[in-house]
Formats: sequence, structure tokens, C-alpha cells
Amino acid sequence: MEKTKTLYQLDTPFSKIEWPKISQEDQDSILELLCLVLSPVGQHRQAHSIPSKGKRSKRKRKHDQDAALETDSAVPPPPPAPDVASCVDVGLSTITRTLQLHGSALPASESKTTQKAPGPPEYAVIFVTRSGPPSALISHLPQMIAATSKCLQLAEPIRLVGFSKACEDRLGACLGIPRFTSVALRADYPPQAKALVEFVRRTVPPVHSVWLDEAARVKFFETKINAIETSIGPKRVKKS
Repeated sequence: MEKTKTLYQLDTPFSKIEWPKISQEDQDSILELLCLVLSPVGQHRQAHSIPSKGKRSKRKRKHDQDAALETDSAVPPPPPAPDVASCVDVGLSTITRTLQLHGSALPASESKTTQKAPGPPEYAVIFVTRSGPPSALISHLPQMIAATSKCLQLAEPIRLVGFSKACEDRLGACLGIPRFTSVALRADYPPQAKALVEFVRRTVPPVHSVWLDEAARVKFFETKINAIETSIGPKRVKKS
């Protein structure tokens, strides 16, 4: 008869937050609208930014700086970046840091009576490229977005749009960067991004967090302990 033993696992009483489901047709439309919004940023960067040449010696850098100072008077300053450039945050670390600042802010009802330094504008939409299996690098985003929307009591919750990995090259080209992971559009977006935001809000549901709603009720949940019966293999015979 096969021997068995019981293994115990601790589990959370709260369910995981799911990424919003978006149809392929809507995802394609969002991608086209997003590329139209971001393309001016990439065009300006490619036309007026000096690409990095990698590591150079201090003497070479000093020589290049002196040469640049001599020619600055003859070269006109670059034109200002497009309006949308000041309304987007690029990169997972920047977006996460901003969500963290918002998530620790006071609710709107309390902020009226408590003076606090103004933080960065809220996000309207966050766009991320992700592969099929869940990635530890972006698994925190649904939780942080749900918490931030609830903490700030936003009339329109922050939307989260996940693109397939195949969209990475195209979005990177639109921004003029070698690799794209994520970009966030702030709530003070310019008029040219209005169609994008309205379409996203119409087709992408907000991130829903059951555990945040339950936590607000101050209800006690017991720790869940899963008991799993598993078979035991034959004992190894020690060699003398």
C-alpha cells in the first residue's frame, strides 16, 4: 500500500487582481491611437537628440564639450518638445515610483483640511507590453493602480492596457527608444490624446480589487491553511 503524508500550505483569503480583458480588435485600435499620440515625441527625439556613443575617456569627453561650446553660438537651439512629451512617463521604475507617491497620499476628503505638498498629476492610462506568462516585473501594477485610484477617489479610475510582446518594437520606434516596456499618460493630457483616452475608458474596464473593498469593511479573515495529501516514495537504503 502506498504511503502518504499531509503537507500544509498557507494561502491568502484575498483573490489575486486580474488584468483587464481587452478584445483583440480593441487592442489594435488602442495601439493605432497610441502610436499617433507618441510619434511626435519620437520624431523630436530622433531629430534633435544626440545619440550616446558609449563609454569614452575623460579627455575625449572634455574635447567634445569644448568643441560643442565653440559651435553653440552658430547652431540654433532645438525647437521645444511637443506638448504630449510633458504628459507621458516612460519606464517601469518611473511609473511605479509615481504610483507609490499617489498611493501614500491622503484621500480627497482629508486633503481639504490638511496641507500637503502637491504631487505629480494623476495618471489616466498606463500601457504595458507583456508576454503570456505573468512576469514578476509587472505583477505589482494592477494592485498599485487599484490602490491609487481608490486612494485618490478618482472619478475616472486609472486604466491599465496590456499589449502583446509583439507591439514592443513599434512602440519603441514611436518613442525613439531602443526598448519599450511601459508608458503612462497623465490626466492633464493635451487635446490630441483625447480620442485615445476616451476610447480606452469606453472599452477597457477599471482594475477591480476585491481585497481592497473587503479591507475597507474592517472584517477579520482567518488564515487559510491548505492540507494536501501526497504520496511518499520508498525510503532509501543507506549504503554501509
